[in-house]
Amino acid sequence: MTPQLPASGVSYGQLIDRFPERMRPYLYLARADKPIGTWLLYWPCTWGISMAAFSSGMPIQDMAYMLALFGTGAFVMRGAGCTINDMWDVKFDKMVERTRARPIASGAISRPKAFVFLGGQLAAGLAVLVQLNPYTIAFCLGSMPLVTIYPFMKRITYWPQLVLGLAFNWGALVGWTAVTGGMNWAVALPLYAAGVSWTLVYDTIYGHQDKRDDVAAGVKST
Repeated sequence: MTPQLPASGVSYGQLIDRFPERMRPYLYLARADKPIGTWLLYWPCTWGISMAAFSSGMPIQDMAYMLALFGTGAFVMRGAGCTINDMWDVKFDKMVERTRARPIASGAISRPKAFVFLGGQLAAGLAVLVQLNPYTIAFCLGSMPLVTIYPFMKRITYWPQLVLGLAFNWGALVGWTAVTGGMNWAVALPLYAAGVSWTLVYDTIYGHQDKRDDVAAGVKST
């Protein structure tokens, strides 16, 4: 039996289609139905938090709170990263089979509306950020240039996944500072480097699905 489409005629998948129609394009823009991106952003945070908590003797309940706080932040900021990516890549998304149905590329969300939505996402991220110590807040802000320039990397390099790795694994460093209030580079830097290497592997594999479309669109593909 053929499944029934929503009244709008656009289906975003079983999970998102359960929500009110006006919310669906925004949930799809934030990739709310694809949690793997949130996990990939969150796991490095858990590594840093867990190692720092063990090193400092942090009580288990405080560690659990920190993990929950970073989990919320990972969900919100991963969604914000997707919005930024889709705003910058709208021209190319229209030319790639896998991405042409994305809300901005398809016209379901206009760029001004996406910008307002991004403001809401960043405000939610800020609400999480201010729960952390001042050193960690400053350290978190250091990742924003990486998040902002990542969508442009396919235009200038065959290694955009390196920039993604630098951005996505920043949480390994931030997790440590959030627990200790400082940085132990001898521990945190090798952890960060390992995470970046891990991202190079999985994002290179992921990028293979768009090779033909990337060439046709004139963007670089590993």
